[in-house]
Amino acid sequence: MRKRVEMVFLGDFEPESFAEFMRHRAGRLSVSAVAGRIDATRVDVAVEGEPDLVDMFEMACSLGPIDCLVREAYRQGQGR
Repeated sequence: MRKRVEMVFLGDFEPESFAEFMRHRAGRLSVSAVAGRIDATRVDVAVEGEPDLVDMFEMACSLGPIDCLVREAYRQGQGR
């Protein structure tokens, strides 16, 4: 069963670096990740895939690449 969620990451980002990191992790985990807003303080992404893999994607992105600091991550519609 596939699941689709809207994720929000807040922090200090190098947008291109974080976007590449997300693309790489999505490919490794076989999930679809479509970025919406990506800027220096916020990243919005729609993720679809098997529930456990979506969770793993969220965890990987919460750790992020070395040049980005994720301060908060949440799923849209599920509170902060």
